[in-house]
Amino acid sequence: MSNNLNKAEMEKFDKPKLKKTETQEKNPLPSKRTIEREKQVGDS
Repeated sequence: MSNNLNKAEMEKFDKPKLKKTETQEKNPLPSKRTIEREKQVGDS
């Protein structure tokens, strides 16, 4: 029963009212080169 309610709400949703946002990655993964450098420093 709740699935039907959720589906009805989604169908009524007005997508054009959404604001455009730009996504920025806050915590990017290190590159392979950076990882290799850190491994070499740790081994020394």
